[in-house]
Amino acid sequence: MSRISRIKKILGVVSRYRLDEFVDTDKLPTLARTGLKLIPWRLRTAPNLPRGVRIRKSLEELGPVFIKFGQMLSTRRDLLPEDIADELAKLQDDVPPFPQQQSIAIIEQALGDPVEKLFKHFDATPLASASVAQVHSAKLLTGEEVVIKVIRPDIEPVIRQDIALLHTLARLVEKYLPEGPRLRAVEVVADYENTILDELDLQREAANASQLRRNFEDSKLLYVPKVYWDYTCHTVYTMERISGIPVTDLSQLRAKGADLKVLGERGVEIFFTQVFRDSFFHADMHPGNIFIDASNPADPSYIAVDCAIIGSLSESDQYYLARNLLGIFKRDYHEVAQLHVECGWVPPQTRVQDFESAMRAVCEPIFERPISEISFGQLLIYLFQTARRFGMEVQPSLILLQKTLLNIEGLGRQLYPQLNLWDTAQPFLEHWVQERYSPQSMLKKIQRQAPSWLEQLPLLPDAVMENLQHSRDLEQSSSLQQRRLDNFQAQLESGKRRGKYRTLAFIALLFAAAAAIPNSANLLAQAPPLTWLLALAALILYWRSDSSD
Repeated sequence: MSRISRIKKILGVVSRYRLDEFVDTDKLPTLARTGLKLIPWRLRTAPNLPRGVRIRKSLEELGPVFIKFGQMLSTRRDLLPEDIADELAKLQDDVPPFPQQQSIAIIEQALGDPVEKLFKHFDATPLASASVAQVHSAKLLTGEEVVIKVIRPDIEPVIRQDIALLHTLARLVEKYLPEGPRLRAVEVVADYENTILDELDLQREAANASQLRRNFEDSKLLYVPKVYWDYTCHTVYTMERISGIPVTDLSQLRAKGADLKVLGERGVEIFFTQVFRDSFFHADMHPGNIFIDASNPADPSYIAVDCAIIGSLSESDQYYLARNLLGIFKRDYHEVAQLHVECGWVPPQTRVQDFESAMRAVCEPIFERPISEISFGQLLIYLFQTARRFGMEVQPSLILLQKTLLNIEGLGRQLYPQLNLWDTAQPFLEHWVQERYSPQSMLKKIQRQAPSWLEQLPLLPDAVMENLQHSRDLEQSSSLQQRRLDNFQAQLESGKRRGKYRTLAFIALLFAAAAAIPNSANLLAQAPPLTWLLALAALILYWRSDSSD
């Protein structure tokens, strides 16, 4: 399908479900508002479906990129009307499946044998179907119950076309919107492109799951299913089958007596542990990927699947993020403003006092409410809006982190509306900062680096001598260049003086000629004294111009 065909399909879906009815035209610019009123499809009758269903069905028809956008929105019930949130939640694992025969063909081609030889039992009816893949249950020949994830056929071309359209939109945004360059839309789309294309490689997802499983191997907070590598490749991923309650099934969780307050707080703890302890965090924690083990209702734990999207932060990003969050928790606006400048999130010429004052004006009214009612995600939005006035650029490296934090808070509020994210996060961050920069931690860091330093130690004298020689060469080259520059400047000044004297000599000769013209019958014998004086002046000036060389 060509790009033009894809655009036609998108416009066709928008018109068929009359999504234009959901646009608040009063907030549009005059030209856009007029154009929307003149679009021919406004003559078409809207389908007799609730608005949430119309939005969900349109996203399903548009494919994986749009489905994932809907999945992300579905976790933010505090930002969406309830009817729309309920419908978008169906995008988590209720996307129409592809035919069973295609699924079986992909498995057999990938693993090299018929499913009858590979498995003791294989259920061709999908357990669930999502935007990029669908899953089937099976039993290995050795008796283990497993789940097999199969990539959707011919999905990559559609994704690449949608990404190409997003790139076009991003370039238009950067070129034509006044704040386009600050948004760095092209970089954001490029980052999203890498993320969603990585989801098409199930072997990468399996490797991520293995790493996440190791990180929480001795923890009761999070369980990650085991990977069966003999039955896993780029298009097929086989994992341990788990038994858990979907995180959104609140009625079943309550029936089991699960402690929802503990679950809400542990979700926040899991997020901060992944981000700051491991710098390896599950960045697609929508409800379809999260289950609850409520076998011990007083001590419930999480089960995470679908590790295709993983985020990580550099040490400097971790440090500045932790201190920024602590500054917000403590309402220390000066430190937050200073940190934004130090880490380059706002331009270095930003006046810290002005930024601090603007953030205080935004945050103080919010903090007057009970802290359990404050949405941390919404507060971040307000802060970014404030920072935008000071030239803050979108940070592509933090996009996944921001999205994950919004997902976690959305899930936590859904499980336990009174969740106090601040009380859970602040002690964790304070402990992390203290531990990270304690003498013991610094000593451990030195011990980790010691083998590398010892390996390089014999090369140190040669490196020092080489740097000294390089420094001397640079100094000599700089001195030579300075002398050449001085000579050039001297020649330039000399040329200016020479040009000045010769100009004056020429003017003197002109005046001498003018004085001699009235006596042109005998110029040399009868020229007036003024002529001789001007001629003499011209000769002296010309001589000075030569001597100035």
